[in-house]
Amino acid sequence: MSENTLAEKLLADQKEAMKAKDTFRLSVVRLLRAELQNGAIAKGSPLDREEELTILTREVKRRKDALGDFERSGRQELVDGLKQEIEILSKYLPEQLSDDQLEKMVDQAIAASGAKTKREMGKVMSLLMPSIKGRADGGKVRQTVENKLE
Repeated sequence: MSENTLAEKLLADQKEAMKAKDTFRLSVVRLLRAELQNGAIAKGSPLDREEELTILTREVKRRKDALGDFERSGRQELVDGLKQEIEILSKYLPEQLSDDQLEKMVDQAIAASGAKTKREMGKVMSLLMPSIKGRADGGKVRQTVENKLE
């Protein structure tokens, strides 16, 4: 994303969706803008980039979690809608890490923390997650770390 803030990008996309009469995308963008606004109100000041990313990541995760539930219950119309929402929201996330990039970062975090066993996984994750936030799925990161530790 350019130097525009997420809020500015969302406002521009909201206007674009309104002009295009794309009601689905408009509702998703409005919902995300409302979540960001609620976060700023709760904090009592404007959100920084990391806080915006936390909210955006949380919204994508909520939808992915619900997706599994709807798939298990056979609600295909809801599955399709959630997949569209995830696709729209994902456009605002930073570029995702490749598997090779993720493995390299995990290796560096393990070396920096000195962790050897899975019981020390928390040390690695606490070093790793701030630099990965929004760029890789937390479950995938956890699994990669777990596979590298004894």
